[in-house]
Amino acid sequence: MKIVLFSDDINLLDYWKQSIASECHIVYELEDLYKINSSLIVINYSACKPTCKDVLHKLNTNDNRVLVLHRVPDFETAKNLLMLGAMGYGNALMREHFLISAINAIEEGMVWLYPEFTTKLILQINEKSERKQKVNLEKLSDREREVASLLKEGLTYNSIAEQLDITPRTIKEHAKHIYSKLNVKDRLSLALLLR
Repeated sequence: MKIVLFSDDINLLDYWKQSIASECHIVYELEDLYKINSSLIVINYSACKPTCKDVLHKLNTNDNRVLVLHRVPDFETAKNLLMLGAMGYGNALMREHFLISAINAIEEGMVWLYPEFTTKLILQINEKSERKQKVNLEKLSDREREVASLLKEGLTYNSIAEQLDITPRTIKEHAKHIYSKLNVKDRLSLALLLR
């Protein structure tokens, strides 16, 4: 998938291009951005504000996937942008590995949020959920059920690893198997399923 960068800040464009370290196309005008099709677009929040709703609608109409990055990310903005069709949201200056992780997740059709925001969103879902859905967890091993339960509570891989006295890498492997067996894509989907 072609990666397109758009920002009103040339320093951010340089930072993103160096961090991504694969071929990226830079677009400087919003009207030119609207001509892009079937691409992953990384856009700076300030470049589409105050008309983010319209910008996201036009970009999504052209079968694009949009990652919005913000110099001062906040949880409410994250929720609003996801509802408007963004597939990811994070800090405009986040570390290289987070940026690459976000791009990889979005290319695979998943939603990506800064880990702290994912945890917050899961906790909100758990607080607001009144009905319990029965899910067949018999497909999972005992350890996978244990990990799934902790993921549902919004714990990070590192926190679960510490609690279960195993490595974060092992937790990631268990999570991958859980997602596959329960036919979900990520922690957020799992939390929604198990709420």
